[in-house]
Amino acid sequence: MNITIKTPEEIDIMQEGGEKLARVRDRLFEEIKENVSAAEIEKLANDLIEEEGAKASFKTVRNYKWATCVNINDGVVHGIPHQHIIFKQGDIVSVDVGLIYKDFHSDTSVSRLVGDAPKKKMFLEAGRESLDGAIAQARVGNSVRHISAAMQQTLKKHNLNPIRALTGHGIGKSLHEDPLVPCFVSNDRHESVELVEGMTLAIEVMYTNGSGDLVMEDDGWTLSTKDAKIAALFEETVAITSDGPLVLTKDKNGKE
Repeated sequence: MNITIKTPEEIDIMQEGGEKLARVRDRLFEEIKENVSAAEIEKLANDLIEEEGAKASFKTVRNYKWATCVNINDGVVHGIPHQHIIFKQGDIVSVDVGLIYKDFHSDTSVSRLVGDAPKKKMFLEAGRESLDGAIAQARVGNSVRHISAAMQQTLKKHNLNPIRALTGHGIGKSLHEDPLVPCFVSNDRHESVELVEGMTLAIEVMYTNGSGDLVMEDDGWTLSTKDAKIAALFEETVAITSDGPLVLTKDKNGKE
């Protein structure tokens, strides 16, 4: 396992990049509306990342050509932002986006309900609550297991299930670094990793109101729930500091 510890100066760079990404994400969130296409979200993401003086992180993934991943309803991750994907009333739309600034990656995800559906709104609120609880555990002296357990406990409270085939991850000069950060307790060796000052993690809750089993769609990228149940995800890039968790993907006004 190769965990990179960042210097205070590198954390500052990642925070600057994270603020840029937060601004991009928040603009994308605002544009998740009825009759908007996934391709429009993709184009806006590319334009905004360029305006921020950064580069699209996901385009560094082998054979992936897009700045975003866009999923709807039972789509979980890695959805290609196609033109034919048009948002409609009642859809849950999840957007995952990352950027590179001064050689460091940051990564964030958000899900939004198009229109009004009280049960789906509560479903999304549970995911945000799960992520917030996990971030609170990202403290020196805790382990990855504390983060994973916090996510799982909140999901269980709301009768929801984590996606077990996917995890959050360390992040830095590479998009995906050690350790893995599951949104469930698995007793994997990564969960025993102690959190120390200078670690940076992409903490991500991926969940569903179904079984959590996944299938690969015909495009070779999109992973969807096998039982066609709705799914969502929320993710922030977080630094472990002596003063507690520092959410790097937060804008200057404190919005996450």
